[in-house]
Amino acid sequence: MIVFTHPDCLRHDTGRGHPESPARLQVLLARLRDDDRFQVRQAAKAPRGPLLLVHPAAYLTRLEGLANTGGGMLDQDTVMSAASWDAALGAVGAVLGAVTSAHDGQDAFAAIRPPGHHALARRAMGFCLLANAVIGARHAQSLGRHRILIVDWDVHHGNGTQALVEHDPAIRYVSLHQWPAYPGTGSANERGVGNIFNVPMPAGRPRSEYVAALWSAIDAAGGEWSPDLIVISAGFDAMAGDPLGGFTLEPEDYSTLSQRIRERFPLVPVVSVMEGGYRPDRLADGVVAHLTALAQLPFGTPSGYTDSPAPPRSE
Repeated sequence: MIVFTHPDCLRHDTGRGHPESPARLQVLLARLRDDDRFQVRQAAKAPRGPLLLVHPAAYLTRLEGLANTGGGMLDQDTVMSAASWDAALGAVGAVLGAVTSAHDGQDAFAAIRPPGHHALARRAMGFCLLANAVIGARHAQSLGRHRILIVDWDVHHGNGTQALVEHDPAIRYVSLHQWPAYPGTGSANERGVGNIFNVPMPAGRPRSEYVAALWSAIDAAGGEWSPDLIVISAGFDAMAGDPLGGFTLEPEDYSTLSQRIRERFPLVPVVSVMEGGYRPDRLADGVVAHLTALAQLPFGTPSGYTDSPAPPRSE
């Protein structure tokens, strides 16, 4: 399994006590580099062109300028340091590398920060500067993979992602998220042009209910419509014990969901983009479970999909 990252992602300084800390990525990369099942590669920083597919030039110039003057607060919980613009470019570069890998036939993961699914076209929010997953989706479309399914299992609704794709019938967006919770969007009746599949759920429910609800929405979004690429906004703050969420998922639930996505769409490459997850050890556990499941059923593996969990695979 290929993992793309960039060292500047670790230089994004959010300040002491901020939950979106460099430790999230440090712990994960240490785990991945110690496991020979994963190939960790350094991506190139993103050029401006792919960013302009999503964000206006004036917004990008404003972010870059703020970093060049030492950084500052963008809202009450979103901050830039002097290195944050470089980190954002490194993060998007990793996403572009992962999309290109998937386009060429090998699933990939972007181990990055800052996250992206709250970022709007002209506004940073919720720790997010650039809309990483949407930029990846637009890059995939530029490569000829026009139909994109975005699955967002972060505990918070990806309001930025939804706002950026809800008028594009070629992109379908599925989000399981805690309701009510930040950012207050993502009701089930928000349907876009029929391409939005929101699954708002209360905190504290049994794990199986979250898995079943998300899977039902993914299956409905697929329907008779076959994507050319799947982008997973892979937040792991829906796990039990996360300080910013109240869901109850465990690492094996991400393994189950990943396996079922691969079995449901066996000929569709998958790109995963790191979002939230604010206990570094638990974040790493979730990522490893997710990637291990994908690696066990590589892209292109024939599979007879059924609407029931597949039995464990024996080695």
